[in-house]
Amino acid sequence: MKPKIWLSSPHMGGNEQKYINEAFEKNWIAPLGPNVSGFEEDIKKYLQNDDIHNFEVAALSSGTAALHLALILLGVERGDEVICQSMTFAASANPIAYLGATPIFIDSELDTLNLSPEYMEEAIKDRIKKGKKPKAIIAVHLYGMPYKIDEIHKIAGEYDIPVIEDSAEALGSSYKGQKCGTFGEINILSFNGNKIITTSGGGALVTQNAALKKRAVFLATQARDEAAHYQHSEIGYNYRMSNICAGIGRGQMEVLDQRVEQRRNMNKFYNRLLGNFKGLTVHNEPDNDYFCNHWLSVISFNSNSEKLSREGLRMHMEQENIESRPLWKPMDMQPVFSDAPYYGERTAETLFENGLCLPSGSNLTEEEIERISESIQKYFK
Repeated sequence: MKPKIWLSSPHMGGNEQKYINEAFEKNWIAPLGPNVSGFEEDIKKYLQNDDIHNFEVAALSSGTAALHLALILLGVERGDEVICQSMTFAASANPIAYLGATPIFIDSELDTLNLSPEYMEEAIKDRIKKGKKPKAIIAVHLYGMPYKIDEIHKIAGEYDIPVIEDSAEALGSSYKGQKCGTFGEINILSFNGNKIITTSGGGALVTQNAALKKRAVFLATQARDEAAHYQHSEIGYNYRMSNICAGIGRGQMEVLDQRVEQRRNMNKFYNRLLGNFKGLTVHNEPDNDYFCNHWLSVISFNSNSEKLSREGLRMHMEQENIESRPLWKPMDMQPVFSDAPYYGERTAETLFENGLCLPSGSNLTEEEIERISESIQKYFK
């Protein structure tokens, strides 16, 4: 059998080892050190623009940890409700449950596959009518595609509900020239092994509020009070990123723009290959305001017939040792969240049933891309 072609695998740039070696040489093998502060500064410089310079970045052990802390920082507690996009990875919703709060799941819209402004506002009005104004909104840039930022933030502002921007999949994406990961009151990034850049495991919390960043770091380091001894007046977490992982991140930041270009080139490849197939959509930016890193390239079948279907293509590629994956199964369809409120018309469910993520790695070789092309063409013939 031919070697496995992965959906999205890590892609080192070459300088990661330099930062790791420096950590070993100076014995900074801890969840602090020069690589951590350096990585935070690298992210800060990458995200800033002519209008916004005062970003604060806390490097953490995962994007999930960043989301958990973001909810705590916004005062979410047991019994509260939090608006959350239904079509997303479980890590967007799980931290709501960690706190004993209830997720209110919202359907997708078709332009970006993200949070529907229409159903989000309907949910907010209905929850307020029921006496339970949502405490926060978690909005996700799915597969790197920016959500409808203007519409979502306008509604959030009208009802005075803070937005947590889940930019786990969208580092390198932008909207109207502003980088994703900078639009929310609190923003989160992920550097998991399959992301556009990786620290093996890791994430970051981004905010323009210095006090929130300081509080996040305090909670992420076991909430230790200022004292010569170990004293704790509140519950904390072991959520800080290690100096070793941050070293990997510093090397990865040096090639981030290159990785974005390579992922976008894979999307262009799929548009050339599949753009003219009837009954099939290659998902792209709605207009020029959106710039997507195309972390994963997404297609969807207009009808899930037995002859031409998402599952048919997925199984066909699997037989040729090429990984592809259905879109995220909506959270409202997950057994663990079966009792959670949902607002929408099942758009996300239809996308899940008919949508497929295709191999999108920045390290795919010309030979592997040709194998993908031949496999897909064979299926459609």
